[in-house]
Amino acid sequence: MLVVENLIRSEINENIQYNYSYRIIKDRISFSEYDKLDIQSYGIEVERQDLIDGKLYKVEREFIKCISPHRHKVHNLAKMLYDNLVSPIHVVDVVGEYIDEYITDYDEILKDIYIC
Repeated sequence: MLVVENLIRSEINENIQYNYSYRIIKDRISFSEYDKLDIQSYGIEVERQDLIDGKLYKVEREFIKCISPHRHKVHNLAKMLYDNLVSPIHVVDVVGEYIDEYITDYDEILKDIYIC
């Protein structure tokens, strides 16, 4: 996995600083049934670091690989998560329906490759 974009945000609540990172990650997905075809794919990683008095005491992280081959769609999801300050423990719940919808993007890419 390679991080291609990182949206960073910090919030302070009482004496705890929460540092959020919303990363777009790039990877490859293989389709062995299509002569071992690899397609570039994008996913999201969300991390929250909790600091007290500048000292790290807790890290939460969640990632979802291979959401779509279209970077702009994954960017829009990451921006939505960033804008709404979504925690890593809720990221799957929030983007689950989008992922279900975007899975067909791979079918379109495969269709374009094998029709040509």
